[in-house]
Amino acid sequence: MFVLSAAEPVRIIFDTDLGNDVDDVLALAELHAFETRGEARILAVTVTKDNRWAPIFIDMLDTFYGRPNIPIGMVKNGKTPDDGNYTRQVAANYPHHLKDPARLPDAVDLLKKTLADQPDASVVIVQVGFSTNLARLLEAPGGRELAARKVRLLSIMGGDFRSRGFKEYNIVTDIPSAQKLFRDWPGRIVASGFDIGESIAYPARNIAADFQYIEHHPVADAYRAYKPMPYDEPLWDPTAALYAIRPDEGYFGTSPAGTITVDNQGVTSFSPAANGKHHYLTINEAQTARIREAISLLVSEPPKQ
Repeated sequence: MFVLSAAEPVRIIFDTDLGNDVDDVLALAELHAFETRGEARILAVTVTKDNRWAPIFIDMLDTFYGRPNIPIGMVKNGKTPDDGNYTRQVAANYPHHLKDPARLPDAVDLLKKTLADQPDASVVIVQVGFSTNLARLLEAPGGRELAARKVRLLSIMGGDFRSRGFKEYNIVTDIPSAQKLFRDWPGRIVASGFDIGESIAYPARNIAADFQYIEHHPVADAYRAYKPMPYDEPLWDPTAALYAIRPDEGYFGTSPAGTITVDNQGVTSFSPAANGKHHYLTINEAQTARIREAISLLVSEPPKQ
């Protein structure tokens, strides 16, 4: 079996609904910073937002960070086909290679190919959108077996575990897929719930202060385009990415082992179980400050070139 050495970069597949919120952009920029530092390697990006500008923006951002050849897979007949507030507006202003998103591989096909090419127990998937692609992977021939053999951790932004009946967006947008994912995923899942990102906001002042090394920056432009400034964006998706790369750095606590389930209204619940494969993240006040600082530094780190 493949054993991850201390120096081995974490092999990442990033599954995202980029375009619905701007924190997906922060999370992808964060992963690029991790790769620049030698802590991660982005194997592929798969998209659950069924809009052509989502993969174009991803291709543009990958190009900006000096990695234009990261494979991108696109959901077919997926959710949220609208443009959103920033993908078209920002991507059109920066160099990118992707001209015809209709020619992209199906996300499930790319997931299968990417996983098949990796050593056993070597891949971490960061899912920060809907569960559409990963649920379909489980249904595809050989998909569940690949997930069981190749994926050592699935780090998800989704749900809420405060027993208040909250319907979190990533879950409720595709409830059947979320139900299937939590029921049938063969390996370990760690969820960063809504309350985690809600309590750690990215300061609007950082947009003005931290990107001055270049006249135009797509992350800063996307942040400004998403909502009227100034606003502090909750760090939902970047927390799932941070845990995926640095799970043992003390940024987060984790719940006991158990099982996460999704009801027919999209409400998540957690039941402790000694043999459970699921956990959710917890934080205290001191960790909140560390997480905000770490993500802020990573998001604004200059490209490798």
